[in-house]
This record gives sequence, C-alpha cells and structure tokens, in this order.
Amino acid sequence: MIVTVTPNPSVDRTLAVGRLTHGDVLRATSSWSEPSGKGVNVALALRAHGHASRAVVPVGGAEGARLEAMLGATGLDYVAVPIRGDVRSNISVLEPDGTVTKVNEPGPELSEAELKALVEAAIRAGERAHWLVGCGSLPAGARPGFYAELVAAARQTPARIAVDSSGPPLVAALAAGPDLIKPNAHELAEAAGRPVETLGDALAAARRLQELGARSVLASLGPDGAVLVEEGEAVHGEAYVADPRSTVGAGDALLAGFLAAGARGPEALRTALGWSAAAVQQPGTVLHVDGDLTVDVTLHDSLDVRRRLRRS
Repeated sequence: MIVTVTPNPSVDRTLAVGRLTHGDVLRATSSWSEPSGKGVNVALALRAHGHASRAVVPVGGAEGARLEAMLGATGLDYVAVPIRGDVRSNISVLEPDGTVTKVNEPGPELSEAELKALVEAAIRAGERAHWLVGCGSLPAGARPGFYAELVAAARQTPARIAVDSSGPPLVAALAAGPDLIKPNAHELAEAAGRPVETLGDALAAARRLQELGARSVLASLGPDGAVLVEEGEAVHGEAYVADPRSTVGAGDALLAGFLAAGARGPEALRTALGWSAAAVQQPGTVLHVDGDLTVDVTLHDSLDVRRRLRRS
C-alpha cells in the first residue's frame, strides 16, 4: 500500500484548442474535468497499474464535493478531511503539439486544526503502508515546515516517506531526512542554490540535497529523462516518445512507477520512465493504462556530465 497526502488538491478542467492566441476569443475542440493535485495523480497512476494506493485529501465547498464524486467514480481509495474552505479549480489549455498552459488557483486557507487533522489522517492511513508520500504545493495557512512535520510524524509508522514539492517547503523537509525526494530540474536548482544546465549539474545538485538530508533523489529532467541519485550510485535514463500529447502529470507518473517498482536501483528507474512516457502519450492528467502504448527506455551506466539539458 502506498499512501499519498495532497494538502492542496484540485479539480482540473482541460480545454483543447487548435492554437492558443493571446487576446483572442478561442473555441475549445473538446474539454474534460479530472480530480487532481500531485498526490492524487500519484495514487491514481498506481491504481491504474493495479497497485494498492490511498489518497488523503482535504475537501470542502462545492468543488470539494465535486472532487469527492470524481474520486469515487475512479474507484480510488481515499480519505477525506473536512475543511471550511473551497477546494480549488485549475484550468489547463492544451494545444495539438502537447503544449499546456496552466492557470492554477491558490486554493483555500487551512486552519491549524485542519492541517493537524490532515497530518493525523495521513499517519493513520500510513500505519499499514510501505510508503507515505507528501505531494504538491501548500495551501494558504500552512507553514513551510508542513512536510518536515509530516516526515517527522511518519517516523511513528513503518512506512518510508517521500516528498514531492518545491521551494521553501521542500528545503525545510530536507532537514527531517526524507527517504526520497522527487524534484524537477527547476526545483532541483532552486533547492540546491545552483544552476542546473547539464547532467553533471543535476548530479551535483542532487548530491547537495543528499548532504542536506535526503537519502535518495529522483530528479525529473523533462525531455532529458530522469536522474536517480542514491548512496554511492547515480543512474540516468531516458524514454523516447514519438508523439507526446501532454506533459501534465508525467512527473507524478514517474514517481508512482518508481515507488511501485521498489523505489531503488536502475530497474525501478526504468519502470518509472515507462510510466512517465505513458502519461506523456495521453492528453489528460489521469493515467489510463493502454496495452497499445509503446515505450523505449534507455538507461546509462555512467552520466555524460557535460551533456547540456534541453528545454521542454
């Protein structure tokens, strides 16, 4: 069982357009809504691949009721923590080449009591879990140390703890010693306080985050794949996708695949890249497993430290 905690979940509305032109009136060719938030995405990806997962989410207001209805429709096991505020609604505009423009609401403000209830619900859910995963941005009212507190509280359970966030919440979590963190290239550079322009830079930044407390670092690098940095070992891998449709949720699928495959070593990275590539071949956030999706994954025994990262 893998339990995810999403302090700031959302209902995501995606609009597909022929071309996004600033200032124009656009007509969507199709649209759909999905339950979202990074932890929700991870849990749904795990469920899609047949792995036991549970999502812990705060819910409130009309959008919160809608989120619950959507989660129920997916069949996902979830724990709803009531809040007074209204869950946010985000908008994504998808172009035919896979470019996505997102507008994310800030979300509700959670009280100290609501944040405490969220952590307590996560710890109860994690008592029989292999992993407890804290994911995404923090809502208003939450201190930057929320994930650090979650990591510390999770030590009461047998579960290992992973954090996928950014900025001050990620940096604060490092001192608590998470078993795994999953930054992207920008988040990696921000947390390490150094530019990440090559694979060598990514490796050095990941090593720096290990020095600050993370045991393992799984860094997603967009079109350059991902780097896994563990004790004494670093592996780079890539997955080739001929027809990418949307990158939204690809990093969440990467983390889900890594955890499902044992969360250690090159083969777990291979699985993670396969799940991420599958997500890129689909237009929405929620991963749907399709036997026709083909993925070519390549692992590199040694990092080409001089290789410059491409920009997605």
